[in-house]
Amino acid sequence: MAITKWSPMKELVNLQDEMNRLFNEFFSRKPESRRIVEREWSPDVDVAETDNAFVVTAEIPGIDKKDIKITFHNNVLTIKGEKKKEEEIKEQNFHQIERVYGSFQRSFTLPSDVEADKIEASYKNGILKINIPKSEEERAKEINIKVS
Repeated sequence: MAITKWSPMKELVNLQDEMNRLFNEFFSRKPESRRIVEREWSPDVDVAETDNAFVVTAEIPGIDKKDIKITFHNNVLTIKGEKKKEEEIKEQNFHQIERVYGSFQRSFTLPSDVEADKIEASYKNGILKINIPKSEEERAKEINIKVS
């Protein structure tokens, strides 16, 4: 086994050279030649429970109401949708692209029986709100305490 002398300054110089190479390589290319990575996305969702219902709230900005589909089957609520990419303008050279596009699907299993025929959904300012009423049997019942 050979013992070698460690030189931390040499490693820092190598790291600096590597970082310079990466930055030079990235900024020397034309924007349209940069690789655009498509990534999956899904909306942020809150699921709350009240005495009478479950309330699902999802942030889905930039999507038309007609591109959202909500289904409920076997106590599973599913929200599907698609955020469509805007028509590309050829004259623009993008310097940064962060918005994501594509299809999404979120499913939630609810823990009790609900009245599926009374589920209501509303969509305003990019917020989807779904109200799922609990069945009469599942609603919390208050029990009076008798004083003796």
